[in-house]
Amino acid sequence: MWDAGDVDDAAWAALTLSLTVAGGIWTWFAFRNRGLASGTRALGFTLLPLAAYLTKTLQMFTGIAGEIGDWASHLVFSPVVWMGVVLAGVSVVLIGVSGRLRSRQVGRAEKSGKTKPLPAPGSDGKGRPALAQDDDMAEIEALLRKRGIS
Repeated sequence: MWDAGDVDDAAWAALTLSLTVAGGIWTWFAFRNRGLASGTRALGFTLLPLAAYLTKTLQMFTGIAGEIGDWASHLVFSPVVWMGVVLAGVSVVLIGVSGRLRSRQVGRAEKSGKTKPLPAPGSDGKGRPALAQDDDMAEIEALLRKRGIS
C-alpha cells in the first residue's frame, strides 16, 4: 500500500533515545509516587527500547508490523480474498447441514428397524450376559444370579 522506505541507523537511534527518555521520566514519577515495586517495573519497561535497538529487534518488529498491515489491507480491499471468505463460510454451513441430515437419516433408520442395535459390552448379543471365561468369574456370576442380580 505504502512504503516508508529504508530507515537508517540514525533514525532508529533517535527513536530509541526518545522512547528511553520518555520511559526514564515515567520511571522517575513511578519511583517517587508509587514506590520501589512500581519504579522497578517502569525501569524494566524503560530499558526495553534500548535493548531492542542494540539487538536489532526493533527493526524486525517494525518490519513484521508492516507486513501484517499490508496483509490486512490486502484482505480488506481485495474482492478475490472476500470471495474466499464467503466460500469458507458456505463450506462451514454445508458441513453443519450435512451433519444434521445424517442424524435425521440415522433416526429414521432406527424407527423403521433397518439397522440392528449393537450388543452391549459384556453380552452375547441376545440380551443375556456373556458366560465367564474363568472359574473365579463363574463363581461371582453364580453368586450374583443367586441373589437375583443379573
